[in-house]
Amino acid sequence: MAEFVMPQLGADMSAGKLIQWRKNVGDRVQRGDIIADVETEKADIEVEVFSTGVIEKVLIQPGQKVPVGTIMAIIREEGKPAHAEIPEVPALSPEAAPPPRVPVRAVAPPTAPGMARIHISPVAKKLAADLGVDPASVSGTGPGGRITLEDVQRAAQAQAAKAAPPEELDRAARMRQVIGAAMARSKREIPHYYLSTTIDMSRALAWLASENLKHSVEDRLVYGVLLVKAVALALREFPELNGLFVGGNAVPKPDIHVGVAISLRGGGLVAPALHKTDQQSLGELMKSFRDLVQRARAGSLRSSELSDPTITVTSLGEQGVEAVFGVIYPPQVALVGFGKIVDRPWASEGQITVRSAVTATLSGDHRVSDGHRGGLFLAAIERLLQEPSRL
Repeated sequence: MAEFVMPQLGADMSAGKLIQWRKNVGDRVQRGDIIADVETEKADIEVEVFSTGVIEKVLIQPGQKVPVGTIMAIIREEGKPAHAEIPEVPALSPEAAPPPRVPVRAVAPPTAPGMARIHISPVAKKLAADLGVDPASVSGTGPGGRITLEDVQRAAQAQAAKAAPPEELDRAARMRQVIGAAMARSKREIPHYYLSTTIDMSRALAWLASENLKHSVEDRLVYGVLLVKAVALALREFPELNGLFVGGNAVPKPDIHVGVAISLRGGGLVAPALHKTDQQSLGELMKSFRDLVQRARAGSLRSSELSDPTITVTSLGEQGVEAVFGVIYPPQVALVGFGKIVDRPWASEGQITVRSAVTATLSGDHRVSDGHRGGLFLAAIERLLQEPSRL
């Protein structure tokens, strides 16, 4: 049996509202199929399924709001027996009665040997960490008072209900609140370090102008894809920057999925992933980027595009900013920023010339990397941009 749960589409998401099911009970689904549409504070998201089988039971109905990690449906995987009876999961819905109050017990932190240990299953402990629930505040209903997944989910529901913003706030205001909460968490928990370098873009821009003469207007490249591709290729040399920090441990990721920050027309931003960024050609990357921007602003992103980014790239060059020192988006461990391209005096071989240059910055997590490795990473990006034909 496979459990289809409310996904966490970024560190700033604590709950989501089911808009509609795309599949019904008894329908067969394959990994990657869109199974549901979910409303978040940022956008309406198409949620994919990651199992192949038949939908056996639906636990959440359209219009219900539930915490991240809540089981929404049960899928009977191919070749496996039918599932036992599954208890209904209460949802956070404005129309529904408030969820039952979760018993809370005050537990002082251990100060001496021999104090009682919190009994919680490893799976429940991980879910609690993902949902921001303190196990010490939850009363377990399992054998011997053990804290179960259901206990954590109920605690998360009560926590989300208590912290939910007023319904009269529009989405833009709610989005600003959740972004602010995620950034506050980032600055509170992540020991940031910041580096910057100035990169000569003259060769890259000359190559780009020449290359675009070979293509139609619709297929022409923008210099931003060169920056994104250079970051992706540099990550092959510095894999520690391509990953997450989860449960107190750095988790490098084998695939490079660069998240690109996209401003939304109604305000706020999202940073969905360009999957396998390093493996796409510049032409493929340009098409993927255009498609991602269009769908982000139309509110039709897929759940994997919001949950998969392994690093984020942001650029404020179009807004006239020369340098951006961003805040890392947890649980990622690095963010690369680019400003606008400007003409600068440049000393080379004893001569002063004028070059087109861009300021590149790195915000790094000191728990995972340091300034030495971060500096080498920025140098690798610069080196790659000096040979644009090889990107």
